[in-house]
Amino acid sequence: MTTKAINIQIPFHRADLGEEEIRAVSDVIRSGWLTMGPRTFEFERQFAQYIGASHAIAVSSGTAALHLALDAIGIKHDDEVLVPTTTFTATAEVVTYLGGRPVLVDVDPYTLNADPVDMERKITCHTKAIIPVHFGGNPCDVAEILELAAQHDLHVIEDAAHSLPASYRGKRIGTISELTAFSFYATKTLTTGEGGMVTTENNEYAKRLQVMRLHGVARDAWNRYSSEGSWCYEVLEAGFKYNLTDLQSALGIVQLAKCDAMNLARRSIAQRYSGAFRSIESLQIPSVPADRESSWHLFVLRLHLNQLRIERNQFIRELSERGVSASVHFIPLHLQPLYQRDYGYKSGDLPVAEREYYRSLSLPIYPTMTEEEVDQVIWAVSDVASMWSR
Repeated sequence: MTTKAINIQIPFHRADLGEEEIRAVSDVIRSGWLTMGPRTFEFERQFAQYIGASHAIAVSSGTAALHLALDAIGIKHDDEVLVPTTTFTATAEVVTYLGGRPVLVDVDPYTLNADPVDMERKITCHTKAIIPVHFGGNPCDVAEILELAAQHDLHVIEDAAHSLPASYRGKRIGTISELTAFSFYATKTLTTGEGGMVTTENNEYAKRLQVMRLHGVARDAWNRYSSEGSWCYEVLEAGFKYNLTDLQSALGIVQLAKCDAMNLARRSIAQRYSGAFRSIESLQIPSVPADRESSWHLFVLRLHLNQLRIERNQFIRELSERGVSASVHFIPLHLQPLYQRDYGYKSGDLPVAEREYYRSLSLPIYPTMTEEEVDQVIWAVSDVASMWSR
């Protein structure tokens, strides 16, 4: 290893939280109203305005957002839903909550988003919906997916857990398909610790989402413990406990105001990485089509393994020795025990995703990275690539 001194260990992620977030949460605590209430509804209003959507419904997680979206379109027992294999398990597992069957789809070798050609091959008479995932914040070819869905009378729910703020052909993700699910998990581009949001233009979907996120209770009964509320309420459906709290929403409101600035910081880091790694033959930088803008939730570097004397896992260990924490997104679902046991998938079934998984790693990219930290990542990656090149 090089003799360069390693003074710091750069974490894979560090949330951009400061005094403004602390003050916002403190104000909620002082107010005495901690659960879903005025801050949550204000967060929804501001989020809808920021995205450009008619409705934004705040929920407890991105997983809850996907679950409620599937419920809204009426997914039921034995319905099939197309899901890319390169995603976190939440995207597929929510289908099973309603008795449906997730059908895994291979990915495009350039963007790592779901491959529409493989989608079409997997459509059957049982297929009811598609959940495209904007991998790493890089939008899918939404127009192609919507055209395919229209041809086969399918619903489209976008998994935009990585995609705030991203855009496709000048339109913000969250305004294009009938339902879009966002995540505000701790590592996301906007965080409330845990949380999520569903956006939609459909009034009926919005009403059902509002009822189902809180035990199926009539949507105006949330404030029954306030001075303006009533102890009387009506249970309309067998709903879920998926509401977002005012404590979390206070964080979200502050984070939303910083969203553009945080995105600019991520974009700047991505440009520096791309510029530094583009000329290194053993490395492949992310590809963002010209008609899209990425949120840069992830910077996924891919290795040309035929030009290196080490595999991906050792590359990550070498980075750690140089003070850089890297990760992997994602282990394809068809390689996971659950999906092999319950749905019969096996290694080799989705070859593009599998091949790309074994040569992919994610580098730190977050707004609070300093210039020195970005420099250290660039040096570490370049040093490992040089040391282990063939």
